[in-house]
Amino acid sequence: MDVLYWIATNIFGTPAILLGFIVLVGLMLQKKSTSQLVSGTFKAIIGFLIIGAGSDVIVNALNVFEPMWKEVFGLKTSSLGSFMGQDAFNTKFGSAVTLAMLVGFLINVALARFTRFKYIYLTGHMMFWTSTIFAGVIVHAAGTGVPVWKLVVVIAVILGLYWTFQPALVQPFLRKVTGNDNIALGHTSASVALLAALLGKVLGNKKNDSEKIKVPKGFEFLRDSNVITALSMGVLFLIGAIILSTKGTPEAAALIAKAGDQNFIIYSIIQSFTFAGGIAIVLMGVRMFVGELVPAFNGIATKLVPGAKPALDAPVVYPYAPNAVVLGFLGAFAGAIIWLLVLGSTVSYIFVPTMIVLFFHGATAGVFGNSTGGVRGAVIGGFVTSTIVAWGQFVMVRFLISSTVPDTAMWAADSDMFIIGPILHFIAKLFF
Repeated sequence: MDVLYWIATNIFGTPAILLGFIVLVGLMLQKKSTSQLVSGTFKAIIGFLIIGAGSDVIVNALNVFEPMWKEVFGLKTSSLGSFMGQDAFNTKFGSAVTLAMLVGFLINVALARFTRFKYIYLTGHMMFWTSTIFAGVIVHAAGTGVPVWKLVVVIAVILGLYWTFQPALVQPFLRKVTGNDNIALGHTSASVALLAALLGKVLGNKKNDSEKIKVPKGFEFLRDSNVITALSMGVLFLIGAIILSTKGTPEAAALIAKAGDQNFIIYSIIQSFTFAGGIAIVLMGVRMFVGELVPAFNGIATKLVPGAKPALDAPVVYPYAPNAVVLGFLGAFAGAIIWLLVLGSTVSYIFVPTMIVLFFHGATAGVFGNSTGGVRGAVIGGFVTSTIVAWGQFVMVRFLISSTVPDTAMWAADSDMFIIGPILHFIAKLFF
């Protein structure tokens, strides 16, 4: 178990190392030169780390944006209660989660090798995240006395199936996004991506592609994705900052104090440019990373798992429609405000939007929605994301995880989990 834990922590738990190792193996199977081995492996790792650095920049900006708008609407994060703390959960079930993740990955590879579903899930942090989520839902449904061996078997099988079929479901639409069949999507936003593509096809207008928006000559700067990102977020940050500056609450004062000696409105506008810079960094890292991974993965696809495709993290689709990324997030943000008001007035539930999820999931849905429905499809994709997240959070928190591990309040933040969670809860009750 110590060896398995070390592998899970240092290989699967460190995505840059996992993917670097995949690239190295792929290049070795193709009998590349030492120079090509070093260059390809290092550039893949660096590219992936650049994606992570860009994501951190985005998250840091959203960590200002989210509390700002929570205070604007007077939202308070409510406690869900706890029958087992996160540390206690990890101590008792951490080994089971680790073993289930490794067995689940082997099942995924076996299914890719012997079935027509040739997708190998390589989003390392999501592999660990989904393993923990599935374990938590089962433990909550079945009780803390659930046999470890039975927990491992059930989680591993479900993980293996999920990691195999999730990329397969969205692949037909991903081909529309990328124009090829080189990569797949391995992320918990797959459900909203699929819904966005389907609804975009019905309700959108593909001819009005977000990347080909026609603007008057004097507004041609709007064709630049970096500019439109900074401009859109700048407006939202500015409105939030102005409203916050007029509120005399202690929470508002604490947020304003983050600016230090700088004017809070200026500080907020800088955050919008920082957010845009983070997206630019992610796009650069994706191009570098995918440019090395895809050719190297051909070695694995040829030698070990014929026809296999790597299922990768959500940002790999962003370079194909940068404007749709912004439109998807804006649609998700607008939808979150709408559902915040609707849920509060109908079922008395205070929906707490998680901006990080609204961005990464809404952006992905925006890209898929644009692929079938243009600008309208991208916005619809974002709105679908907020709808799934809002009502999913209500169902999960009120009915399924109302007294489970505190951190699992955010389990209800990932789109796929709102669909899989209730199913998994039913399976746990059935088998345990």
